[in-house]
Amino acid sequence: MFFSVFLLWLFAWFIILLFRSQRPKNFPPGPPILPVLGNILNLSLENPLKDFDRLNRLYGNVYSIYIGPKPAVVINGLKAMKEAMVIKAADFSGRPQDLFVNDVTKRKGVILADYGSSWREHRRFALMTLRNFGLGKKSMEDRITAEIQYTIKTLESSIGKTVSPQVMFHNAASNIICQVLFGTRFEYDDDMIKVIVQCFTENSKIANGAWAMIYDSLPISRNLPLPFRKAFKNAEICENHVFRLVNEFKKTRVPGEPRHFVDCYLDELEKRGDDASSFSEEQLITYSLDLHFAGTDTTSNTLLTGFLYLMNYPHVQERCQLEIDQVLEGKDRVTYEDRNNMPYVQAVIHEIQRIANTVPLSVFHCTTKDTELMGYSIPKGTMIIQNLNSVLREEGQWKFPHEFNPENFLNEQGEFVKPEAFMPFSAGPRMCLGEGLARMELFLIMVTLLKKFKFIWPEDAGEPDFTPVYGVTLTPKPYHMKVQLRSEQ
Repeated sequence: MFFSVFLLWLFAWFIILLFRSQRPKNFPPGPPILPVLGNILNLSLENPLKDFDRLNRLYGNVYSIYIGPKPAVVINGLKAMKEAMVIKAADFSGRPQDLFVNDVTKRKGVILADYGSSWREHRRFALMTLRNFGLGKKSMEDRITAEIQYTIKTLESSIGKTVSPQVMFHNAASNIICQVLFGTRFEYDDDMIKVIVQCFTENSKIANGAWAMIYDSLPISRNLPLPFRKAFKNAEICENHVFRLVNEFKKTRVPGEPRHFVDCYLDELEKRGDDASSFSEEQLITYSLDLHFAGTDTTSNTLLTGFLYLMNYPHVQERCQLEIDQVLEGKDRVTYEDRNNMPYVQAVIHEIQRIANTVPLSVFHCTTKDTELMGYSIPKGTMIIQNLNSVLREEGQWKFPHEFNPENFLNEQGEFVKPEAFMPFSAGPRMCLGEGLARMELFLIMVTLLKKFKFIWPEDAGEPDFTPVYGVTLTPKPYHMKVQLRSEQ
């Protein structure tokens, strides 16, 4: 009797789950949905990007998948991306608030903040503060150029030898944003920075990996001692580090005379007093980590991708150096303004960004109200996944969509042009806060290094593997480079 009742209950539970797993009316199509699991089995847990492209070919530019019981809509192609992120931006600018990453960050910061007054206040504050600290001005150029000198010293000590650039580029990008956030740089062998970098790297892999998907799909698993717990420990390490810095700054700051981003935030907090609204010291800690991660990982991985391709396309590297020599003749250093006279270098840097596709699924959005996209009905609260790969390599938008070729950004007159489909920083109101800083860093770092050094793929390194390692950001597989002073050629 008991067994019969149990079987009946199990059957009823299965039918309920099966019914709940049906797509709503006029919802985008997609693969069949399994109860509990949704479409997890349709996606590779190691790297789902090929699966997203395969489903794109099967179901069109707007299709749906279920991550466990949660529906998500995947957007592909320039037309659908523009409609969602630009034309109907307010409808699609929310952030899911019930994912693994939200719990890790304790729902603080700005990147994962939901669309609303708190997000608007913090984004406005960040943009204003970045401008005040020199974004787009000579003072920011000076900071970047000063940091490049440390990279040059590292490379000069490796002349004639092979060097692994992974840590070098990560440290350079980290120090540039650290100077804005904290008014200081860290030595490349600083133990704390090594720990922070390691925590960021691990959390990036966990957040877009199998264990985060299990965490999101099966709430019952969240309190179990599974590998995703490591991300919470890593986040705590980073928070404690920033907490100590903030306490040190509070002791030495002079109100109204900010030295860096943290001082500016503390000034704002003081000015608001009891009416601090969404501003708080807890928010500041995660906010700083948000900006540090966003300003480090994307830039360093783009640089790593760039030099991997420049070594293996030596004719591209040589043509860049020829243009650099012509434009900078007699000048000691490059300025950001010089980019306007370097169409080929500009084309190469943008092509590197296109190929690198550093944040391939952007940061997940969600709908803020019931809306429509390309004729489909999308309910409020639906997770939105941007497949940026589908735009950055969309046939019909690029001359050479599937290969590395700077001609994608040059017209017939050899002038630099930027196609509409170039959106590595996403688009609309939630596009990357640090786009301006990243563009400046990439140009100044690459031109300065190419002016001084020749980068060679080591003879004993075998064939290059251009397949990136999947995570929140795509990372080139570790490689070595051989460095030569151009003046000695």
